[in-house]
Amino acid sequence: MDISAGLERIQALGRQDSWLAVLITQRRSGEPAATVVNAGVLNHPLTGEPVVALVARGRTAKLAHLRLNPQATLVFRAGWEWTGVTGSVELAGPDDELPGLDADALRQLLRDIYEAAGGEHPDLDEYDRAMAEDRRTAVLVRPERFSSNPPGADHEESE
Repeated sequence: MDISAGLERIQALGRQDSWLAVLITQRRSGEPAATVVNAGVLNHPLTGEPVVALVARGRTAKLAHLRLNPQATLVFRAGWEWTGVTGSVELAGPDDELPGLDADALRQLLRDIYEAAGGEHPDLDEYDRAMAEDRRTAVLVRPERFSSNPPGADHEESE
């Protein structure tokens, strides 16, 4: 599956199931770690290329894993259809400087990711305060490989 088709499939699945995805990272031991996140597709704030992005609370295991091994897989699903995207990761936050991205651009990026993941906030100033207080970090996954089942795949439930 090419990048454009993979990202279109992610957007379709996200719209169907609240933009929820399973994020898979690698622990220091090499074992996989998984967590459920809200994620969406948007353009990279510096390069303009499409990325899959999420916002992570500061000082979490997932950020520690991504700092050690900046690779991740996200799996989106709706019903029995799913698409996984794997790629290299860039972090942008108070503890993870992304050269070329200043504080105002980071604030806007966190808002953009929230919106791309289906969020609507009634008070963006309050949202900004919460993001700063929690030391939230933008996680940008550059799509390199996709995996999926065929669109329209149907599975009958066993009785």
